[in-house]
Amino acid sequence: MRKITQILLLSGLIAYSTPSIAGLEEGIAAANAGQFDVALKEFQYLVDMGFAPGMYELAKMHEGGYGVPKNPRKAAELLQRAVKLGSADAMFALAVLYQDGRGVKLDKQKAVDLFTQAAKKSLPAAQFNLGVMHANGDGVVQDYSQARFWYERAAANNYTLAMYNLALLYYQGLGVQKNVERSYIWNLLAEFNGYAQAAESRQLDEQSLSRSQLERGQRIANEIYHKIQAKTYIAGSGFAE
Repeated sequence: MRKITQILLLSGLIAYSTPSIAGLEEGIAAANAGQFDVALKEFQYLVDMGFAPGMYELAKMHEGGYGVPKNPRKAAELLQRAVKLGSADAMFALAVLYQDGRGVKLDKQKAVDLFTQAAKKSLPAAQFNLGVMHANGDGVVQDYSQARFWYERAAANNYTLAMYNLALLYYQGLGVQKNVERSYIWNLLAEFNGYAQAAESRQLDEQSLSRSQLERGQRIANEIYHKIQAKTYIAGSGFAE
């Protein structure tokens, strides 16, 4: 059975001044190598300098218990500071904490607000999670049209799971008129990005499509994919309504 998929974690970098980036990269490299004492020192220095990405990375260490006792509350405090500085990654991470009630009081509306802030900064994972929340009626009134709106924006940013969930909406006719050909196209796009489950769904779509529909779908999928890779694709523009 096809199910809506959701993602909960995200890491990312934002462009800042060269010295800050150097310290951030050194900290991330140290954390990835398991040298948590070095990473903590680098990230704490960046936090003391008021550098939002450093707050975000240090929050991840406290949230996960890497080199320090696990402390979701401390992570939330750091993320809140980074959010005030405009960090989209921190908005996303803090939204997840509010969604799960970890380190903060569970608050789905606050999670939606933070995901929305990050989504408006074009963070694909936030756009995707907003789509999931609207599709499931989680923290908002269930609205498949809004789910489609946010999935399309995440898909335009080459977010594979959004492509797959768009295929699901079209296949089941949720918030849109049922359209197996469009389901086929979005499954193809997700498959282009290596998502195996989309390949299984694409094979199911093929059973309901004619040869001409398959050929047209492959052509449209290729056109959309090249535009997405070139960052010229506009959300929702791949089909004539």
